[in-house]
Amino acid sequence: MPDVNLPNKWPRFTKPAVAVCAAGLLTTCAPLPSTIDQIKALGELRVVTQTGPLAFYRGADGMPEGPEYELARRFADELGVRLKMITVGTYTQIYSALRSGQAHLAAAGLKIPAQPITGIEFGPAYQFVSEHLVYRHGSKRPELAADIGAGELAVARQESGMDILRQLDAVAQGRIGYTVADSTEFALAHDVNPQLRIASDFGGRESLAWAASERDPGFVRAMNGYFGRINLDGELTAIVHRYYGRAERVEFGESEVFLHHLQSRLPLYRQWFEEAAEQSREDWRLLAAIGYQESKWDPRAANPSGARGLMQLTHQTAGETNVSNPIDARQSIFGGARYFRQVYEKIPAHVPEPDRTWFALAAYNIGYGHLEDARVLAQKAGRDPDSWQDVREFLPLLAEEHWYSQTENGYARGWEPVRYVDNVRGYRDLLEWVWGSTASLN
Repeated sequence: MPDVNLPNKWPRFTKPAVAVCAAGLLTTCAPLPSTIDQIKALGELRVVTQTGPLAFYRGADGMPEGPEYELARRFADELGVRLKMITVGTYTQIYSALRSGQAHLAAAGLKIPAQPITGIEFGPAYQFVSEHLVYRHGSKRPELAADIGAGELAVARQESGMDILRQLDAVAQGRIGYTVADSTEFALAHDVNPQLRIASDFGGRESLAWAASERDPGFVRAMNGYFGRINLDGELTAIVHRYYGRAERVEFGESEVFLHHLQSRLPLYRQWFEEAAEQSREDWRLLAAIGYQESKWDPRAANPSGARGLMQLTHQTAGETNVSNPIDARQSIFGGARYFRQVYEKIPAHVPEPDRTWFALAAYNIGYGHLEDARVLAQKAGRDPDSWQDVREFLPLLAEEHWYSQTENGYARGWEPVRYVDNVRGYRDLLEWVWGSTASLN
């Protein structure tokens, strides 16, 4: 697991500089070690990044995730050293960390700029993105940006990757009319807000790359070789697809798709949901709804964090719930039921129903620690920490530095559990409509 330090705690590695030797001894001066040699001597690759879904964050079980994290971890493994992720807030701070020698490289979804940045050299493009004009389904679709009226288009300041994600969320909520986002940003936002649509594309495309100080061209060549190798063996494509390919698989007409799966998939697993519900003292329809939200009742499903199976158990959760084979549907269902019950029991008993169940669902998705962070923020703001309606307003704030810097567990994709709970409730309601309710939570 990588360490995360604040900028004022960074120890610097040796910076390549002009050696100063005593007069007459210039020929005896040994060359300074290369960046690779320094990294190996230090036993640590220091990567400056930003906290967020485009780069690096901690998942529901506290383990590090993110596309840039996965790429950097593989590079560190190849070098045979530890990985240290250093988080900052802006692109300016990223480039400053490289120039000052506080980090060896930057991995933060950086776009290669049209104009050079002083002291900075970019590695090879590992992904190409196009720019989209984005609007909300149901609103007027503009053909071109010129068709948009004054005040309707909001373009995020590009100081961090989170800026545009907040703009996309505002479009999805109808607070602003339109925005501009690249294809990776849109893919992440669309996964959470499927009502987002692409109105049109702008010409051309931009390249994403790592960056390093220009002092050691050999280090950039080493990055080139690394990306060449993972491109040839297919690992680069696999990582990009895990994080950004999900929007391509979003299914529209969700209720119709659900009813189709209700007939074709659920009968294969219904008995196990019922047995697991009896053991865990839950309504089988709720467990089945969780399973549908997690995998569409597909035992082969997998996600970027490494969660697998019908109930999407992580390696750690599978171990805690005695699941030896996460893609075995029966094991996954029983393990997911046990895990949900464990989370449910952590919610204070004084929290009334149905809020306690909604909290447990949110914690199943994002982790109990992040849920507690949102409850603490709600309480500090004078809201009710035992009310789901109050706490759900604070969960999305865990993606904003002003708020997550006040919490114990830091950044989280806080908008996801809100939608997760809404979806599970909707699927459960449909299941109860089909089979009747034996355990109403409303």
